Amino acid sequence: MAISTGPVRQSRRASSGGLPPDALYRNIVGASPRIQRIFRLVARVAPTDSTVLLLGESGTGKELVARSLHVQSKRAQGPFVPVNVGAIPETLIESELFGYRRGAFTGATQDRPGLLENADGGTLFLDEIAEMPLAAQVKLLRTLETNEVRRLGDNSTRLVNLRVIAATHRDLRALADAGKFREDLYYRLNVVQIELPPLRERPEDIGLLASYFLESAAGRQGRKGMHFSPEAMATLVKYDYPGNVRELENAIEHAVTLAEGDEIRPADLPAAVRYPRMLPRHVEEPPRAAAGSAAPAAALPPGQDPRDAWSLADVEKEHVRRVLALHRGNATTAARQLGISRTTLWRKLREYGLRRTGG
Repeated sequence: MAISTGPVRQSRRASSGGLPPDALYRNIVGASPRIQRIFRLVARVAPTDSTVLLLGESGTGKELVARSLHVQSKRAQGPFVPVNVGAIPETLIESELFGYRRGAFTGATQDRPGLLENADGGTLFLDEIAEMPLAAQVKLLRTLETNEVRRLGDNSTRLVNLRVIAATHRDLRALADAGKFREDLYYRLNVVQIELPPLRERPEDIGLLASYFLESAAGRQGRKGMHFSPEAMATLVKYDYPGNVRELENAIEHAVTLAEGDEIRPADLPAAVRYPRMLPRHVEEPPRAAAGSAAPAAALPPGQDPRDAWSLADVEKEHVRRVLALHRGNATTAARQLGISRTTLWRKLREYGLRRTGG
């Protein structure tokens, strides 16, 4: 089988570039107790050579924490080599990580070191480690235990001196229990475990993060001196950010790009932030129906619910109608729940052709 050795390896090797630690993980800094605990833990673990397993949803800053561990370690002058395991085709993973000898396969015209050798003297960051094929897991475990690397097609081994930091958004313990991840490798990686909380669990950090991202994005676009209106900041804080810190950063850049003046207003924010989904991502189980009452209708599968074809205006119209009915036509209390003024509510009623009854 011919194995391509092309662009997969591009932009894998990276060093700290002499930047202070704060410059590399500043966008996950916060005032919340959980984040402060993480940074105390990072400060204690970084000077050691212990293997670290980072857990957390996508966008929570796992690579930034890995870089922080590197630049605060005794390996800071060595390379930091980030590898997204899930982005490498299964047929290439071993040649990418362990390298190969000339003639090992069709297209291998010269000896080539793998990423493990590239990280010698520094830190190898294996992101999305749960996606690594079992065969590669066996070889990785041997390297972690012996500090030896054997290139594909080679009979000799090479010694490497590196620290491994792994990360995943999946439940690695459950995968090991199910036989989908080697249990011995799991224990070898899980020497120190650091779990990064999703942004929705630390809303007190949103304002700090938003201000940092605003300063950064405005600086890149040559628009210094920008600020949030109170309404825009309130909108940012209310959103639950399924994409976590990365989504907040993108939302701020979107707003800076669209804003006409120095003030960021709600209209400058992405529609997803201004009009969050009607149902939160993590909904609680509804209360049981009382005896004799009708059971709630079961949710239809995606594509079978007529509401799947609704526009955003259709969703808003239905929500306004339901809230108005809930308050028996009382525009004052309905507007208060909707978070808008009575004037805005009247305008929406005219726009959507809705009627109200009672107060």
